[in-house]
Amino acid sequence: MTQEIPVAIVGGGPAGLMAAQMLTKAGHAVELYDAMPSVGRKFLLAGKGGLNLTHSEDADRFAGRYGARRAVIEQMLKDFSASDLRNWALDLGVETIVGTSGRVFPKDMKAAPLLRAWLQRLRRPGCVQFHMRHRWLGWNDAGALLFESPQGEVAVKARAVVLALGGGSWARLGSNGAWVPLLAAKGIAVAPLLPANCGFDLQGGWSPFFNAKFAGQPFKSVAITFTSSQGQSFSRKGEFVATQTGVEGSLVYSASALLRDEIVRKGRATLHLDLLPDMPLEKVLAEVSHPRGSRSLSSHMKSRLHLDGIKSAILHELLDKAAIADPVQLANAIKALPIQLQAARPIDEAISSAGGVLFEVLSNDLMFEQMPGVFCAGEMLDWEAPTGGYLLQASMASGVRAAQGVLKFLNSAPQN
Repeated sequence: MTQEIPVAIVGGGPAGLMAAQMLTKAGHAVELYDAMPSVGRKFLLAGKGGLNLTHSEDADRFAGRYGARRAVIEQMLKDFSASDLRNWALDLGVETIVGTSGRVFPKDMKAAPLLRAWLQRLRRPGCVQFHMRHRWLGWNDAGALLFESPQGEVAVKARAVVLALGGGSWARLGSNGAWVPLLAAKGIAVAPLLPANCGFDLQGGWSPFFNAKFAGQPFKSVAITFTSSQGQSFSRKGEFVATQTGVEGSLVYSASALLRDEIVRKGRATLHLDLLPDMPLEKVLAEVSHPRGSRSLSSHMKSRLHLDGIKSAILHELLDKAAIADPVQLANAIKALPIQLQAARPIDEAISSAGGVLFEVLSNDLMFEQMPGVFCAGEMLDWEAPTGGYLLQASMASGVRAAQGVLKFLNSAPQN
């Protein structure tokens, strides 16, 4: 037996929940389906270290964070901006603050109170009916949505559908990319899902000594630069972490799209690490060349350059004895140590994913051109962004845009 409903949303992440809120605000009852036992699981995980909602930087710089998809995301941000997101949180009783980096957080830094207030709003009578443990299986021959549920297979016929199933990272939280073949079977163009904001494996790996002593330790107050074979450049100060297989952390995540794409093209990517970004090469060379008497080189570098610990260790790890002994080669390495990367870490470890449904097969309202009444939002779409609030902002803005599209569609579509 097929249930018939006005609006179905598939996926209970930020994009799906925001679409639901917009539709219920407009007076529509919504049925929301999710494969997990509860909604907003990745939202809660994102808040473990302090929920980064959005960013306070100016609109032009903000839009530039979306790279090749700037134009389409920028239009969505005009409908639901960073200010709109902060006002949305305040309307739910959650004040926000701007951190020293310009990132925006709930005042208490927690995700759970915000999600709880949001769900209380959505669960008001006549608003959203939640159907948990309903795994989407695609469509049946009659065009109804199919779900695997605890009660068996369920078929749902909706006048309008919003698909917001997430990308391909953190499968245990529900974003597993299982929807890709379902859309491919319908002839929908989908760019392959790839890891974004991810770590990388080092070419050849670390030595057992370095791994045992330094895996998990951070490189602080450093800079990395990278120029791709396509001429795209990255240069930024920050910090990252040595892992058992390579590198990860905020600074690496910021360059991850360029590094990943270069590895796809060339099989490897070489970034350059500046261990002393605030000291010019000439000064480094002068200090390295300074007579050290009976002191070891390690003691000398610690005394003259404050280089010790993991920063000193990586020089010995990646340079041969001749380079270590040559002041010119050593100084150049301190300022631009080449680190060869051979692979991005698996997508399920990534903070987010790139790829997804191409905007070219969607209308401006995020409706599939060949499937009237079916809309798409969130990380299912083919875009990516760095961490810093940009991921959540665009996901929620796309939920707003999809809901606006649903409203237009329902107002224009003939009633059966």
